[in-house]
Amino acid sequence: MTPFNSHTPFSYGLFTKIFVLSLLIPLTAQVNAQEHLVASQAQYQQVLKQLQPGDSIILQDGTWQDFEMVFSAKGTARQPITLTAQTKGSVILSGQSNLKLAGEYLQVSGLVFKDGFTPSNEVIAFKKSNNELANHSRVTEVVIDNYNNPDRQMSDNWIGMYGQYNRLDHNHFVGKRNAGVTLAVRLEGEQNQQNHHRIDHNYFGPRPILGSNGGETIRIGTSHHSLTNSFTVVENNYFDRCDGEVEIISIKSGQNRIQNNLFNGSRGTLTLRHGNGNIIDSNVFLGNGIEHTGGIRIINRDQTVSNNYLEGLTGTRFGSGFTIMNGVPNSPINRYHQVVNADIHHNSFINLDHIELAAGSDSERSAPPKDSTLTQNVFINPKSPFTLYDDISGLRFNDNITNFASKDLNPIIQKGMNTHNITMVRAANGLLYSNDPKLAQYGVSSTLVPTTKQQTGTTWYPKSEPTVAFQSGKIIKVNATDGELDNAVVAAQSGDTLLLNDGQYSIDTLLAINKTLTFKAANPHKAIISFERPSLFEIQNDGNLQLDGLVINGQLSPDAPGNSVIRTLKWGMLTNYRFDMSNSIVEQLNNSNAFHFFDSGSRAFADMINVNNSQFRHISGDVFRLNKETDDIGIYNAEYLNLTHNQFEDIGGIVATVYRGGTDESTFGPHVLVSHNQFTHVGKGQQNKTGSILNLHGVQVSQIGHNTFADSAAITIFHTVGEPQTTITNNQLINTPDPQVTEFVTQGKHTANINNNKVQTR
Repeated sequence: MTPFNSHTPFSYGLFTKIFVLSLLIPLTAQVNAQEHLVASQAQYQQVLKQLQPGDSIILQDGTWQDFEMVFSAKGTARQPITLTAQTKGSVILSGQSNLKLAGEYLQVSGLVFKDGFTPSNEVIAFKKSNNELANHSRVTEVVIDNYNNPDRQMSDNWIGMYGQYNRLDHNHFVGKRNAGVTLAVRLEGEQNQQNHHRIDHNYFGPRPILGSNGGETIRIGTSHHSLTNSFTVVENNYFDRCDGEVEIISIKSGQNRIQNNLFNGSRGTLTLRHGNGNIIDSNVFLGNGIEHTGGIRIINRDQTVSNNYLEGLTGTRFGSGFTIMNGVPNSPINRYHQVVNADIHHNSFINLDHIELAAGSDSERSAPPKDSTLTQNVFINPKSPFTLYDDISGLRFNDNITNFASKDLNPIIQKGMNTHNITMVRAANGLLYSNDPKLAQYGVSSTLVPTTKQQTGTTWYPKSEPTVAFQSGKIIKVNATDGELDNAVVAAQSGDTLLLNDGQYSIDTLLAINKTLTFKAANPHKAIISFERPSLFEIQNDGNLQLDGLVINGQLSPDAPGNSVIRTLKWGMLTNYRFDMSNSIVEQLNNSNAFHFFDSGSRAFADMINVNNSQFRHISGDVFRLNKETDDIGIYNAEYLNLTHNQFEDIGGIVATVYRGGTDESTFGPHVLVSHNQFTHVGKGQQNKTGSILNLHGVQVSQIGHNTFADSAAITIFHTVGEPQTTITNNQLINTPDPQVTEFVTQGKHTANINNNKVQTR
């Protein structure tokens, strides 16, 4: 027999025939594959019935309204069935639209969901029903942009991953505003467990503060199935200011790998809430000094945390830069399992305000971490960031390095910490490393390449800033002639400034604020606004309001209870808002018994209310009413209220009433700052039933300092949840009662810091 080799004509011919035949197999399949361009929902339904492996459905460019799309078909590994846009980004699913996948080897790309909300539990679900799931399927280059139920407390998820071996990659998700997880991996039923999903290269754009529980960006599993393994991989994603709640990623299952992700300025943490044996590797957390930015929180058994870089994180307690929790002995499945056998090595902890060990220790969470090691980590900080809440003898520190004095450390930590005079240098990858080659084996690897924003999401959809800055647009000059200010409000664009010339402005309509607008006096206190309606301004969805240098007078308003200069929608705002006021005067809100300045509606949420260098005088009602969320489920009306360098005189009601009820610990606020103000004869009107000048219930951070209170009512504060921080210092109290703090959180003496206040009776 002639040997088979490449030098004989026979072998060459045989090789050629085999090679050509191998090419013909996929070519034949491609010839048989069909592309179906559809222009209506009816055409889509007709084509769906005849799909074969390798086929494609192409949606014609345009807006598809109220399209509840089911993509149910069976492709193969070599011939998937695809659903795509005629032009990526030019097919808009709006109104009551959603997408359900069911079958095998399906691929979806190029679609945009915006201007509406899902009619079901998810915008995109990898299932048609509990028994009809998608497996081996992919959703890529899809956009979900501010696609929210208008009721912010009506919960839905944007993505629900079911089935097994599915991939979600290069998508763009931004502006989830209502309750519910942006992306949920579901483990109900064996067909959804041990799923081996891959979630990669997605852009998780800014998610605003929800102001309640239920604002996670990713959740993998639930407490009910937390002892089940998921094997989900989350890698190379970019989390950009994901601020929904304290848990950015909530792991509630086992054997997941979270790697090579970047968290940019995001309030909250990657939390190993339930489940065992998870790996957290090569992630980068950049806090940029933003308040409440956090890193990693460890709970449960056999967790590995390695080669992660954490810098500039300011968070504390459960949202700190690095947290190891206490557990509950014999914990039920939905509580806190003890940390056991955690392996924490080669991480860089740089300029973290807080590292919390045995955190959450109380009468229930009494099981400290045990059998866990921290090895060859780098801790760089001006001073020791460690706070210990319980016994940490179960944590073994071994061969770590730091730059702060070891004498400041607990002996257990000190034993495994080597102090060096370390100089940190920023490398080409943007991360800080020691310039001493002898220390190269500590902290993150020099080969770590952080995921960038440009590497994630789609290439064809812009990563725009979510908010419009005040005074970033045009300047529109306005005169005090009838109707001119009203018309200017309607015609202005978001970011514009209405510059009011000197004069008396009498407004007989409600000014709807549904864009970012600034009302500014050309000459301070020379533009005087009076109004004939119960309210002057109403902040609506997409509205942000700034006032500068104005005089607002309420003497023309009707004699009716409940008047207010500014109100939000009375119920049901979806978008968060900002209010800023400076150098202004508010007066004569007293022609009725309860004339308020600012009155929030229910389900309205302010990211920031900031008032400075302004005067409030002769007001019968309250100044700031942020107390509408009385259902006691952890919801509140404002994240930050800052009152600085103002004068309050002859105010019958409360200057600020802020309410947060319930026991939920998933959020950080409210925060109240009252500094360098003067209060004279405030809070003593008959309609003030609380007898308070400030009434703060459930506020998490209260800072009241350097104020003068004369002939005024008392400060009353109620600690109801979490670990509230209250500081009342360096105030002058003249004929004013001492501050009152009622403690519902801890037993015994209250935890407020009240000192250096000067009490004077005259």
